[in-house]
Amino acid sequence: MRTETLTSSKKTIVGVQFLFVAFGATVLVPLLVGINPSTALFTAGIGTFIFHLVTKGKVPIFLGSSFAFIAPIIEATKEWGLPGTLAGLTSVSLVYFLMSALVKWQGRHFLNRVFPPVVIGPVIILIGLSLSGSAVDMAKSNWTLAFIALVTAILVLTFARGLLKLVPVICGIITGYIAAVFMKEVNFDPVVAAPWFTNPVSFTTITHFQWAPFLYMIPVAVAPVIEHIGDVYVVSAVAEKDFIKEPGLHRTMLGDGLACLASAFLGGPPETTYSEVTGAMSITKVTSPAVIRISAATAIVFSVIGKLSALLQSIPKAVLGGIMLLLFGTIASVGIQNLVQHKVNMSDTRNVIIISVTLTMGIGGAVLSSNGFTLSGIGLSAIIGVVLNLLLPKTKTTKEEAQEK
Repeated sequence: MRTETLTSSKKTIVGVQFLFVAFGATVLVPLLVGINPSTALFTAGIGTFIFHLVTKGKVPIFLGSSFAFIAPIIEATKEWGLPGTLAGLTSVSLVYFLMSALVKWQGRHFLNRVFPPVVIGPVIILIGLSLSGSAVDMAKSNWTLAFIALVTAILVLTFARGLLKLVPVICGIITGYIAAVFMKEVNFDPVVAAPWFTNPVSFTTITHFQWAPFLYMIPVAVAPVIEHIGDVYVVSAVAEKDFIKEPGLHRTMLGDGLACLASAFLGGPPETTYSEVTGAMSITKVTSPAVIRISAATAIVFSVIGKLSALLQSIPKAVLGGIMLLLFGTIASVGIQNLVQHKVNMSDTRNVIIISVTLTMGIGGAVLSSNGFTLSGIGLSAIIGVVLNLLLPKTKTTKEEAQEK
């Protein structure tokens, strides 16, 4: 179903569903690092609106809490406290700003040279597969609930018609939640105790600036910046539009950087492009930026309604895990599609080496660590893919060999 044919009410329902998809990860990060989940929801909504403003409202991307900064924030908080850590997180924006300027200066040629399909394809696959472990960990807490949610979403996606076909995630979560209530897996005490309204802006904000945490966070920002590039390619493929060209990768990076800066000053975690929502867009075929902005507005509303936020947080992680099993696999399939569409020659030894090493390093959980600096996951794998692409000699094509003869 084309987005243009959706009524306002249907767009609202799909927009709320997209927030459900991003909700678990968005509130999980602050819970792990000691930040108020309501603050993370508020900054995610504000950050997404900032991103859409900078990108002319053309790119259907939702920004949420970044997992890449969980360990660095925990360690930095021990050393400099939360206010000092928040000040240090402003350096993340600097990395985005510098990369945005570089892309603006060098243009499309720079991207084609450094991030060709043979590099971007496996990175997109990793974005999906690297998250699969989190999905399984969430699901295995109660496989029965996970499968109820997963099967419901699959059945709705396969057989439903009309509005129902657009909300397989909500259907899966509601069915899983009802089953969890009957299985006595839901604790309503936090919902009862929660206030009706709450202030989402953290009282723990930047009170002073220190160079140490500022410099500490700069290397950590490398991974989400590279992941950002992969995510924009994914969204472009899902929406069947070239967002790298218009509004331009320099604008998407600038928007992400400004969102991170706003989040730091409001007491929230750094923001990043959310692959979970991209997966939901791929499934529902709804790629309207207006729908994403509804998700952002919903996040802000949820952040101030204490009982509603508490109710959402009461959803068992197994239910969310069951849904993620479907969404993350969908993202990986987009990466495979990217390689096929760009006709990457898999009989070329050079391409096989780049793809193989990138995937094995990422899936295997390789970590590069030195003097407090750590690079791992998608960021490390992407850098390795870029380096291999730049260093390995290109295989001559049949046409080039014929010209030499």
